Amino acid sequence: MTDHGSPGALTHLVLRERHQALGARFAPFAGWEMPLQYEGIVAEHHAVRERVGIFDVSHLARAWVQGPRAAELLRSVTTFDVTALPVGKAHYSLYCNEDGGIEDDVFIYHLPNDRWLVIHNAANADQDFRRLQEVAGDMASEVTPETVLLAVQGPEAMELLGNVLGERVAAMEPRDCIELDWRGSPVLMARTGYTGEDGGECIVGADRAEELWDAFIEGGATPAGLGARDTLRLEAALPLHGNDIDATTHPYEAGLGFAVSLDDDAPFTGREALVAAKERPRTRRLAHLAARERGVIRRGYEVSDPDSGDVVARLTSGGHSPSLRLGIGMAYLPVELARRGTMLEVDVRGRALPVEVVRRPFYRTPKDS
Repeated sequence: MTDHGSPGALTHLVLRERHQALGARFAPFAGWEMPLQYEGIVAEHHAVRERVGIFDVSHLARAWVQGPRAAELLRSVTTFDVTALPVGKAHYSLYCNEDGGIEDDVFIYHLPNDRWLVIHNAANADQDFRRLQEVAGDMASEVTPETVLLAVQGPEAMELLGNVLGERVAAMEPRDCIELDWRGSPVLMARTGYTGEDGGECIVGADRAEELWDAFIEGGATPAGLGARDTLRLEAALPLHGNDIDATTHPYEAGLGFAVSLDDDAPFTGREALVAAKERPRTRRLAHLAARERGVIRRGYEVSDPDSGDVVARLTSGGHSPSLRLGIGMAYLPVELARRGTMLEVDVRGRALPVEVVRRPFYRTPKDS
């Protein structure tokens, strides 16, 4: 198993030289050296929103669980009922602790012949894989070091993916996953992503990764780094583990109840706490705030009720929205303040910046507007 978090030792991407050649600026992230930006965060953000971009997200950990009992064993540690997930489909899920706190959010893919792929966050990779090993033993295997994960995102992404990977891509629906033969090598593609745009994520063997990356670049994809990935996911109001969700938050207050299955009565870690949490009235809720004056709001900034002057929350995520050209952020607000239209204030270096609670996501693609 790869040690993704060794102090002082960063894991390099297989495609590092390709990123260097494109002018990438690197930064450490969860034990990896990752491209932060190439041309610039805003330019890369707009490329994804308007055309198509490509991200190397190989820092995300990839593990298989295989065998006749794989679904049952996965179900014992994950909140979503994967046993009901058809072959060829993927779904978002959570690992919770016994108190119902979110220890990681994951994507699970069901492939033919009792094979399940699980994608973990890089910061939690080692503990997540141990979790799988504890229930699945030798049926669990990590394949992060020998594979590369590329995300092709944007309104033109599916056309590019079809041009490069073949005609089977055209028939894919959202959250479909298929295995393709690409120039004699297997590629696993899923119609998933983390940007709020259409597109797909592709897993390919490390020995063919440069060739596949080059094909997407030659096809018109703009290389994009972690900076743009964060502004895109924030506009889409997608939670980031360690910021917006963590072991102190439960799925229902985070708006992630869709990732929890309770009607199958199957035991899983945290089930009893989540049953109780679902039945209890909410005291707080992850809300979405848009600035109503010029100013950038950041994680950790205080949110206040202008009527009482009380600090009611701190931002869990925040930043400037390149698409909307305003400051946006998320925070756990008392339920009485989390209603759309509520006006609050964020302390931006001593200035009270007016913000409004808005519906999620902040940004909607033209087809979803």
